[in-house]
Amino acid sequence: MAENLSSKSFRWAFNLFPAYRGTGGRVIYIADDWKEVRVKLPLNWRTRNYVGTIYGGSIYGAIDPIYMLMLMKILGKDYVVWDKAANIRFKKPGRYPLYAEFLLTDDEIEEIKSIAEKERSVDRLYNIELKDKEGVVHAEIQKTLYIAKKRKDDQFYG
Repeated sequence: MAENLSSKSFRWAFNLFPAYRGTGGRVIYIADDWKEVRVKLPLNWRTRNYVGTIYGGSIYGAIDPIYMLMLMKILGKDYVVWDKAANIRFKKPGRYPLYAEFLLTDDEIEEIKSIAEKERSVDRLYNIELKDKEGVVHAEIQKTLYIAKKRKDDQFYG
């Protein structure tokens, strides 16, 4: 799916947002329906650690907000989405640019909505791999996201 003016504009602005810009990561693609996002994390003076590889904080920071933003955009203002937990496993030092792809399917979105209608909240696990151009995995990250439908009787309504 192609980017549209809205997703391109968001990508451009988000890459300039100081908290994200500081990670060294760059969002390089956002599908117009927000169901696919791609991130690039280069090895450069901003991301290089003392031993010359990509700093672990940059690895995590570059992927941290992506699934939350995707779900917020897709589900809309009637839902609350928060990062709840994360786990990272470094597999190989990052000596080259690394890439991550974030995907959400229609089935996943429908399942979230269905559970959120019946339950107070739902936790979803998402696995992300940061890979080099050859597809070699350098880091595996598992994110847990909290999702709830806003209800008049809770603190998130409004």
